[in-house]
Amino acid sequence: MTRGEDVRAAAGVPYRLLEAVPALDGGDADVANMLIQGDNLDALKALLPYYKGAVKCIYIDPPYNTRSAFEHYDDNLEHSQWLAMIYPRLVLLRDLLAEDGSIWVSIDDNEGHYLKVVMDEVFGRRNFLSTMIWRKNYSPKSTARHFSEDHDYIMVYARDSNRWLPNLMPRSEKQDKAYKNPDNDARGPWKTSDLSARNFYSKGIYSIITPGGRIIERPPGGNYWRVAEEKFWELDRDNRIWWGRDGNAIPQIKRFLSEVKQGIVPQTFWSYEEVGHTQDAKKEVLAISSSDVFITPKPERLMQRILHIASNPGDLVLDSFLGSGTTAAVAHKMGRRWIGIEMGDHAETHCKPRLDKVIAGEQGGVSQAVGWAAGGGYRFYSLGAPVFEADGHIADGIRFPTLAAHIWFSETGTPFTGAADTPVLGVHNDVAYALLYNGILGDRSVSGGNVLTAALLARLRQTSGWDGPMTVYGEWSKLGAARLAEAGVTFKQTPYDVKAR
Repeated sequence: MTRGEDVRAAAGVPYRLLEAVPALDGGDADVANMLIQGDNLDALKALLPYYKGAVKCIYIDPPYNTRSAFEHYDDNLEHSQWLAMIYPRLVLLRDLLAEDGSIWVSIDDNEGHYLKVVMDEVFGRRNFLSTMIWRKNYSPKSTARHFSEDHDYIMVYARDSNRWLPNLMPRSEKQDKAYKNPDNDARGPWKTSDLSARNFYSKGIYSIITPGGRIIERPPGGNYWRVAEEKFWELDRDNRIWWGRDGNAIPQIKRFLSEVKQGIVPQTFWSYEEVGHTQDAKKEVLAISSSDVFITPKPERLMQRILHIASNPGDLVLDSFLGSGTTAAVAHKMGRRWIGIEMGDHAETHCKPRLDKVIAGEQGGVSQAVGWAAGGGYRFYSLGAPVFEADGHIADGIRFPTLAAHIWFSETGTPFTGAADTPVLGVHNDVAYALLYNGILGDRSVSGGNVLTAALLARLRQTSGWDGPMTVYGEWSKLGAARLAEAGVTFKQTPYDVKAR
C-alpha cells in the first residue's frame, strides 16, 4: 500500500456486525464488558456507532516487529507493513477515545521512533504527553550480542492534552516518614524547606536576627532570601519558620504534611520493583494455564499503574490487542468497564479462561492490592457479516437495531444510545431522526410500515413529541417534495441513501 492508502485505510474498513455468543458469556453477562473475537481493525470499526468518544483509557501492546516469529502473533512484518498495520488502527482508536481520555502504547526500539511520528500525525504533536520507561528485566541477558535491553517504552497521548489530567500516585510510607513534629505544632507533622534563592530578588536582601540573638546577613548557599522581609515575619508569627531547637539555626520554612498534595505526580521511570517484570507476568499467566503461554505478557501491576493514572472506577477501558487478557483482568478487578479484542481462537482459549477465573475470585496478580473478591461478568461477541454489500446496499438479514445504530452514527457522528425498539431514534442538534425498516411498527402490510405517509408522519410526531425538523429513512414516501418541505421533513430512501461508510 502507498502512504495515501495507509492514511485512508480506516475509512475503507467495512462495517461488520458484532454477533453475541451467549454460550461463551462469563459471570452475570454484564453488558458493560465485552470480549470480542476477531480482527481488531474490523472490530474497532464495528464499535464506532456505539462507543465513539466514550473510551477513557486505551492500552495496546501491538507486535513489536522484532523480526522473530511469535507463536501467537506475526511479529516478523516488514517495516512498511507494520506501519500499514498500525496506522488505520490508531485512527479508529482515536475516534473511540473520549475528549478527556488517553492512549498508552507499549513498544521497543524496533519501531518506537516511527510509532512516535505516526502518533504525532494521528493524535497531534501537542497531545503527546510523555514516554514511560519500564524496566522489565531484573537481570542482564548474557546472550545479548551488543547490549542487554532491559526496558520497554509506553508512549502516552491524550485526545486533548488541555483536558487530560493524571490521577496522582499514592504517597508512600517512606515519603511520609520525612515529616516530624518536634515542636508539637497543632497542624501536625512537617518538614523544613530552604528559604534561599540564587536568582536576584530585590526584596530578598535583608538581615535577620534569630530568637537566640544571632545575626544572619545572607542565607548560606544563596545570595537572597526567597520571600520579602514583611512576608518572612508574617510566616514567623504564624509559627511557620523553624529556628532550630536552640533558636539560632538558619531559618527554614515548615511544610505541613496536611497541606501537601495527597499524592505524587506520576514519574516516567517505572522500575520492576514497583510495577513488576516479565517473569512476574509469565507466572501470572501460568497460574491460569500451564501450557501455551504468551511470550510477551505484561504484569498486572504495570496495568494497575496505567489504569490508576488514566481512569477512575466506572470508566471504559479498551485493549484491542488483548493477548493474554491482562488489561481486561485488571480493569475488572479495579471496577472499570472494559472492552477487549483478540483475534483467532485466543479470545476463547486464553482470554476467556483468565477472565472467568477473575470473576470466580482469583487472588493472583493485584487482587489483594485492590481488594478484589469476585463477581461481575461480560458478554462474548464474534464478528459477523458486513452490514453492507460490495455495491453499498444493505445486506440481507440486517436487523433494525443494527441499521438504526449505523444511521444515527452516520448522521450525527455520535454513538447511538437510544432505544432500538421505536422508529424515532432520537434528536441531535435540533433534528429528529427516524427509521422505517424491517417492520419496526409491527405493520402487517406488504411494505411493513416502511412507507412514509401523512398518517404515519403524524404518528411519528405524536409518539416522539417532536414537531421540529425531522429526517426520515424509509423504502419510499407518498408525500411529495412540497409537502415534505412544508412539514419540515427530509426523506432519505433505504437502501440507496444509507451511507455505507
